[in-house]
Amino acid sequence: MDEITAEYANDQLAPTATYETRVRATVACKTDLGRVRENNEDKFEYYVSEDEGVLASRGSIYVVCDGMGGAAAGQIASELTAKTFIDVYLHHPSDNPQIAMAAAVTAANRFVLDISLTVPNRKGMGTTLSALILIQDRAYLVQVGDSRIYRLRDGELQQLTEDHSWVEEALKLKLITPEEAETHPYKNVITRAVGTEGDLAPDLFVHDLQVGDIFMICSDGLIRHVDDATIRNLLGEYDPASATWRLVGLALQNGGSDNTTVVTVRIDSLEPVG
Repeated sequence: MDEITAEYANDQLAPTATYETRVRATVACKTDLGRVRENNEDKFEYYVSEDEGVLASRGSIYVVCDGMGGAAAGQIASELTAKTFIDVYLHHPSDNPQIAMAAAVTAANRFVLDISLTVPNRKGMGTTLSALILIQDRAYLVQVGDSRIYRLRDGELQQLTEDHSWVEEALKLKLITPEEAETHPYKNVITRAVGTEGDLAPDLFVHDLQVGDIFMICSDGLIRHVDDATIRNLLGEYDPASATWRLVGLALQNGGSDNTTVVTVRIDSLEPVG
């Protein structure tokens, strides 16, 4: 029995933790094919348990994946990654949620890579992975690729994740200017993806939650056509459902050159338990 199979063979959810803060949140999701693509390689999933033990130790989970690989391969990669990540994260035996998050990325990466190597028409497939996990009074972020997670707090929009892209690395090294980055031929080249290499290290971040925080997870189909100022205005002016639909609609109106997915999560209350 291999390492991953052995860990989850008992099919038990993760150990419980002391439940001190209950998060009440409003969630809205939308994905669209766009005006150019023939299939949707984006995938979103979320898992919100009613079990207080699960909420205390693993929280609520929101995931966006943007697949690549041509034909149906990208769609398969994003589907497998989203489901595998959530399942392995929930069932991992560690009390430390970040250990479980990293293990879930490793499991998804191994699964997608194995299929890519063994099925000829799946060769080269991969996907981004951006996950927001709300555990009690904290937000945990998991990042691979160039999908993004933003937070609107007190009217200020902040990108909480960093793109794993050629352009982002070139900007850090000051090899190109921000103006050059906008039209660079390598603009869509990502440097890290699930299923494309044997070893994969995700970025892991943690932030304190505040009532009124609005998180937005999106694929790059949104970023290509909607600027940050517009995202800030729509998230601040409308409820999550209206803002989500308007954002995807704007991406379509402004070109719709790629699949577009938006998941919006608003923190409505943080209630002490017991």
